[in-house]
Amino acid sequence: MSKKIDYKNELNPAQLKAVESTKGAYLVIAGAGSGKTRVLVHRVAYLVEQGVSPDEILLLTFTRRASEEMLKRASLLLDERCSRVSGGTFHSFANATLRKYAKVLGLANKFSILDQSDAEDTINLIRTQLGLNKSEKRFPRKRAILEVISKSINKSESLEDVLYDEYPQFMEFSDEIKKIRDDYHKYKRLKSLLDYDDLLVYLKELLVNHEEVRLVLSKKYKYIMVDEYQDTNKLQAYITCLLASEHKNIMVVGDDAQSIYSFRGANFRNIMDFPRLFKGAEIITLEENYRSTQPILNLTNEVIAQAKEKFEKNLYTKKNGNQQPIFIDCPDENSQSRYIADKVLELREEGIDLKDIAILFRSGWHSNDLEVELAHRNIPFAKYGGQKFVEAAHIKDIISYLRIIHNTADEVSWLRALLLIPGIGPKSAERIIAEISNPENSPFSLSNSAKNKVEVVKLLELLKEIDIVEQGPSKIIETFLEYYQPLLKHKYDDFHKRINDLDSLLRIASRYKSLEQFLTDMALEPPERSIVEAGLRDKDDSLLTLSTIHSAKGLEWHSVFMIYVAEGHLPSYLSLEDEDAIEEERRLFYVAATRAKENLFLLKPHIDRSPRSFMGSGGSVFTQISRFLDQGKIMDKLVQIDLADEDYDLDEGEVKYVAGDKGSSDKEFLEMMKDYFRDREDY
Repeated sequence: MSKKIDYKNELNPAQLKAVESTKGAYLVIAGAGSGKTRVLVHRVAYLVEQGVSPDEILLLTFTRRASEEMLKRASLLLDERCSRVSGGTFHSFANATLRKYAKVLGLANKFSILDQSDAEDTINLIRTQLGLNKSEKRFPRKRAILEVISKSINKSESLEDVLYDEYPQFMEFSDEIKKIRDDYHKYKRLKSLLDYDDLLVYLKELLVNHEEVRLVLSKKYKYIMVDEYQDTNKLQAYITCLLASEHKNIMVVGDDAQSIYSFRGANFRNIMDFPRLFKGAEIITLEENYRSTQPILNLTNEVIAQAKEKFEKNLYTKKNGNQQPIFIDCPDENSQSRYIADKVLELREEGIDLKDIAILFRSGWHSNDLEVELAHRNIPFAKYGGQKFVEAAHIKDIISYLRIIHNTADEVSWLRALLLIPGIGPKSAERIIAEISNPENSPFSLSNSAKNKVEVVKLLELLKEIDIVEQGPSKIIETFLEYYQPLLKHKYDDFHKRINDLDSLLRIASRYKSLEQFLTDMALEPPERSIVEAGLRDKDDSLLTLSTIHSAKGLEWHSVFMIYVAEGHLPSYLSLEDEDAIEEERRLFYVAATRAKENLFLLKPHIDRSPRSFMGSGGSVFTQISRFLDQGKIMDKLVQIDLADEDYDLDEGEVKYVAGDKGSSDKEFLEMMKDYFRDREDY
């Protein structure tokens, strides 16, 4: 029996407005810490309670975990009907849709998904086949080539523009890179392989070129919600608009002040231009903050008020607390590190757990000196970033076996699996793959001509025995682990250190019944090594967090230290001649500062002895305070401490905007949308 939710008492007025606004287009500008997740959860429950079928609601988020958590909370709020709402990432939605409509696009519905490492290997295979690995001049490596191709897709820019802006040293190879891109596309089509970008590209193609499918999907999903809309790229925004093109019942939630991922294709213009695209869209602004104290908000409000383009908002809170943010001018980098270590230990003595404290920075190398200091003081910490769990070589080895079982045409996985066998090199492997792939031969069969046939046949016999219908992913992995153990010992000198990872893979696989779903999730939502290892640590362990600002978005801590708040660091020296880049750096500062709940410390070394760039040498230079603090009356919002002075003592609602009318017909809207996304010049 469903429960009646008292929305009015559970939500503030602006949140309630967003929840009860269901018909038409809405842009919810959700300031940092303003409860946007609460809005989405309650809106799902509200729609279901109003009689909307859960199957007609689509909730798109940027991580699967986010959508699962929201739908779980909505179910607890109302009832289990909310768990039937369609939720997931753009990529997972694209994957599910393409598997259903693959034949419309001439794709096999049993396609495999290439993760980044597999895509790089495929690029390298094509690069080698074209003889470009033997170029007399320095030809770009596989990772750079894939990045150029991927950025061209995600930024909706020409390949030449991406090369000019980000890889000018490779401009002379633009024709060769185009050839690799084209052959890469053909190869994937031939072998039923899709990379991450293909999922979005093919979904857009499906919606644009096959109106009958677009109409079916638009009729099915009558209410669309998108979280973190400021992080969408142009492709994702276009897909969103196409899905909502018939009914226009769409709510996108985000914060223009937290748009910080342009380096991976996120487009600031998507959220700014939403009211222009959906004429008559209503803007609802969430301004009440539930995270930070007012002194912290006074600082962040003033910083973002200097932005060139923005939706107006002024965050406020009813939370108690009057500790002003503190700016510390440090003599040099090491004194910055020592101050942080001292203060962290002091906070710990006051009862603040290490896990409730974070040190944030613009670039990974900014924390090098600090890491040494923390290790010297025996202060345990975790630094976020680095290699993904599934990118570890031994994990990829096992995954390659599973992918062969799922898609026998996956030559990238065949190559990896065969090269694990002692005595087999690339040329032998290619001959074996050609024979195995020959449609005239029986599946997993081999002639007497194969080199090291005994070991190859052993693998083929094992593959024949696997029954993906009867055996779940964990059982299949157990079978392969027995075969793989001697290969693991042969290939890796530190094989004993890798066993825990393989055990973790088994534990993860045990949660799945479907091999296809397991492989899809491992490609689209790979667990990070730090998360897997966290499960092996004692639950009482408490670690200090060191993180780049990009990795910290969406998180919060009791106390936050921002280091290197200086020109050339934040903002980065790479952005100093680009006004749009400077504006994104301002938003980075805003994101970092709004992670703090009670204490915010901003530190700047007066003399910097850090490396200036990977090309340059070390040395001492004077640093200037970040321009984001050196504007207006921002410094008045801070307690200022100069560590060169030995006498210092530390103990001393709702806004809406209506744009135009709702007069366009569906056909006019589609044509206008096509023109907008085709002609928009974002950079």
